[in-house]
Amino acid sequence: MNKPRGVVTTASDERGRKTVYAVLNANPWAAPVGRLDKASEGLLLLTNDSEWGARIAAPETHLDKTYHVQVATIADEEFVQALVRGVKQNDGEVLRAEHARRLRAGQKNCWLEIILVEGKNRQIRRMIETMGAEVLRLVRVAIGPLQLGDLAKGEHRSLTGYEKRMLDRAMRGRS
Repeated sequence: MNKPRGVVTTASDERGRKTVYAVLNANPWAAPVGRLDKASEGLLLLTNDSEWGARIAAPETHLDKTYHVQVATIADEEFVQALVRGVKQNDGEVLRAEHARRLRAGQKNCWLEIILVEGKNRQIRRMIETMGAEVLRLVRVAIGPLQLGDLAKGEHRSLTGYEKRMLDRAMRGRS
C-alpha cells in the first residue's frame, strides 16, 4: 500500500482518525508490518501471515527501510554525516541512520535519502528536529529490495510471487 499522509496505521482509532483500513475499504484481516506515523507516507506492507510480518519487522532481520525526507534547510555534508554518526537525544539515546545522502536541494529546503536498519519510534523526525531542522515530508520508498515504485497514494495491490521471494531471500541473507 502507498499510505497517504494523515492516515493512521491501526485497525481502529479511539480519536476517530482515518485508518489504513478505511483507505483499503476492507476489514482488518491483514495486519500492518511495522508502522508509519500519521504525518508519514509511502510503502506499508500488510499481511495475513503474522509470522512473516514479524520477521519482516524484526530488528535482527536487518532489512533496510529507505526514506525520502524533505527538510526545511539546505543540508550540507556535515548535516548528512551527523545522521550516520549519530544524533544524541535529550534523554541520552543516540539515534543513527545506516546511510544518508542529499538527493536534491532547492533554495529553502532539500530532499535526503535516509536508510534505517532498525527504525525506532519517529526516529528520523527526532534526529532531524534535534539538529534544528523541520521535516516537511517523510516518504518510505523501499523495504529491503521492495520498491514503492509508481503505486499511487492510497492505492494498494498484492505482492507478486517474485516480490515475496525477493523479500524472503533478503531476510535469509541478513538474519
